[in-house]
Amino acid sequence: MKLITAIVKPYRLDEVKTALQEMGVHGLTVTEASGYGRQRGHTEVYRGAEYQVDLVPKVRIEVVVEDADSETVMDAIVKAARTGKIGDGKVWSVPVETVVRVRTGERGPDAL
Repeated sequence: MKLITAIVKPYRLDEVKTALQEMGVHGLTVTEASGYGRQRGHTEVYRGAEYQVDLVPKVRIEVVVEDADSETVMDAIVKAARTGKIGDGKVWSVPVETVVRVRTGERGPDAL
């Protein structure tokens, strides 16, 4: 199993959720996040004063999938989140050793 984590622009969340639902992904976790990459934030003007926004708002999406589905799920997230502009985000995966469904005690693929 793999844990796929994606950091994307908040307004692309619905597109990513739809793409995952169409693939049959049954659950995901979404967390509000903030950070910066190569763009190092941006400058905004508020009431005539210019200020630097260091941390850009993002959402963090986490999904656990079978190893065989991980590349397809990652590709779907990338396709749904891409705008072609700076700050589109990142997607990565890490191995998951064990998953346990708390309610039933099921383990491994049955717990997904």
